[in-house]
Amino acid sequence: MKELNVILSSISVHSSDGGLILTGKMLHCHHFIRTLNIRSDMKQLKRGFAGLGLIFALVLTLQAQNNPAEASRFDYGKMWTFEHAPLDYFQETYDFRPNDEWLERARLSALRFASFCSASFISPNGLILTNHHCSRGVVGDLMQEGEDFDKNGFYATTQEEERRAEGLFVKQLVKIEDITNQVNEMTADAANEEEMKQKQAAALEQILESYKSNPDWQGLEPETVTYYSGGKFSVYGYKRYDDIRLVLIPELQLGYFGGDPDNFTYPRYALDFTLWRAYENGKPVNTSEFHFPVLPEGAVEGDPVFVIGNPGSTERYRSVAQLEYDRDYRYNIQLAAYNSMMSVMEAQYEAEPSHDLQETMFSLGNSIKAITGIVEGMHNPRLMNRKVAMESKIRMASTKDGSRDYWAELEALYEPLQDEAMEVTLLSPGRLGGNTVVAAHVAHRYKSALEEGASEEELAAMKGQVMQIGQMLQDPYEQQRLTNLLTMASEFADADDTYVSELLAGQSPAEAANRILEGTAFGNPEELEKLLGKDKKVTKSKDPILQMGDLIVPAYQNAAVAFQSSGAQRKGLEQLIANEVFKVYGLNIPPDATFTLRFADGVVKGYDYNGTQAPFFTTYFGLYDRSLSHNQTFPWSLPERWQNPPMGLLKAPMNFVSTSDSIGGNSGSPVINKNRQLVGLLFDGNIESLPGNFIYDIEYNRSVNVHAGGIVAAMRYIYGANRILSELNVE
Repeated sequence: MKELNVILSSISVHSSDGGLILTGKMLHCHHFIRTLNIRSDMKQLKRGFAGLGLIFALVLTLQAQNNPAEASRFDYGKMWTFEHAPLDYFQETYDFRPNDEWLERARLSALRFASFCSASFISPNGLILTNHHCSRGVVGDLMQEGEDFDKNGFYATTQEEERRAEGLFVKQLVKIEDITNQVNEMTADAANEEEMKQKQAAALEQILESYKSNPDWQGLEPETVTYYSGGKFSVYGYKRYDDIRLVLIPELQLGYFGGDPDNFTYPRYALDFTLWRAYENGKPVNTSEFHFPVLPEGAVEGDPVFVIGNPGSTERYRSVAQLEYDRDYRYNIQLAAYNSMMSVMEAQYEAEPSHDLQETMFSLGNSIKAITGIVEGMHNPRLMNRKVAMESKIRMASTKDGSRDYWAELEALYEPLQDEAMEVTLLSPGRLGGNTVVAAHVAHRYKSALEEGASEEELAAMKGQVMQIGQMLQDPYEQQRLTNLLTMASEFADADDTYVSELLAGQSPAEAANRILEGTAFGNPEELEKLLGKDKKVTKSKDPILQMGDLIVPAYQNAAVAFQSSGAQRKGLEQLIANEVFKVYGLNIPPDATFTLRFADGVVKGYDYNGTQAPFFTTYFGLYDRSLSHNQTFPWSLPERWQNPPMGLLKAPMNFVSTSDSIGGNSGSPVINKNRQLVGLLFDGNIESLPGNFIYDIEYNRSVNVHAGGIVAAMRYIYGANRILSELNVE
């Protein structure tokens, strides 16, 4: 057996992720051949191993047993819901048991910031704290002639100078009611997974309508919430504040210090905060009963802390088969598309810089780095083997009585989707593939409508759409977008995707893009008007855009149908799998994030990295060192008023890390201690936290926060924000 293990080891190094991952589960000895699967991100390798015999399967099983991965309940994270707080766990871990009052005041002090971030009240007078990067896209409309908040920041020296942001809102979670029993009663007669999903949706809609007319919920916006893929249901009642005014925002060079290179890294030096204020009836909201008092001293290493915010979404309940699909297809194709978009934006920005384009690039760059980190995590055997071990544990408990193997059923549904992943992503009528793809879809619809004898009214409306999208092909960067699309299509195409070679017609992607755009009438309004003027001319035209539509639209439609046809079944199986997890762990694990209010526990703690140790906090000294080490060039440059800093500022803490679980959407979340005092403001995670989309790693995962003392120091020494310091009682 030792010799066979050596042979296996020599084979495993040829897989592109550095090792084969055993995902089969030996539920019973006589079933293990049926349940054993070998996975690799190389499709051909996977197919080649399909006929492995008994001896090789035994060897793989033995190797997996020799290299066990420990599954932990915390693999599902620590994003706890307020209605199911793990009080016993807190007591055992931190000798701390928050009571109902603690939970209620913490919940009322926390906020949703618009539809994309988190925030909190931090004073008795409606003062709101969130991130700089959550506010950048909003403050552009508040700048008056001659002002540049990116360059100079903004501080309202008086309350009258605080500027209202039209359309900006925050939401406060005021009420929670569990409606699980109601939903279960209304769906008890569902015959299968698809009918269950339909009945649940109908039940939730009916319940939501009843809460909208409930007098006890007057003035609140009710929202139904589904947890554990249908294991639990709640109704949340939000109070909405629509009069939100800007109080202080640092310069871009401080709020985004280090830019994309420092994004998702630590040690870190970013002053990523903004202050707003909520008003009602023209006056600051009275929040004396619910806010987090600021503690400039912050927390010391080892202290328990809680991140309270609205994590956007996680996928920690996805099966191993789903994660492998994500790794090899979904995210690979998305990354290619995002990098393509970024290359075009960089060329645009170099030619004509703008605040809006810069914001879009910041957001896109963040997505690229985040997805890259997720994919790297999916290539990490340590993390993936933990997912395998957890799935094995749940699967064994689920199928021990010979019942359905939901995991095998789900895997079978994903198999045919692999060949459709590129088409459904890149060839959709959205703008991921560029304006030419949109034009091809619109042109194809118009041509089909002509052939099917659509009414004059319908054709006139569609003609207007064709003319409108045709103008977008005049964009000087469209040829680069189309070149990138054809390059990606070539890279991800399967052997039977003959439409790709027909599009290229023996040319390189750049040559084909030039031929299509130079030869089409769609980029010339006069020529397009002539083409559309005669119906028969359109149906018989050899125009490159019409030909492109004939090739890519059917390919996209086939892919969309493939995904849609199994969508309900896949969702149903996901719910059944989540229910099996729930049977094993119950409320001892949190549900996936859903941009609803959670609180995540952790401790303030540094960690080992890059052969040394990252301290749990950084100081302004480090900010200046990093700036000077990069010759004060952007994104490490500093504004004029930050030159010649006083010693009090230099010694002040700036950022710190904790083991708290967080994800996108948590940006702007308050970090509080056991006394409900604000010790920091979450703004990022370290690079090791990026796999947190699918697994939480307590050893290396860190949330990166602005230190409360760093915010106070900036207001004291740089912005002269004395009225705010007085309001915070930290003069």
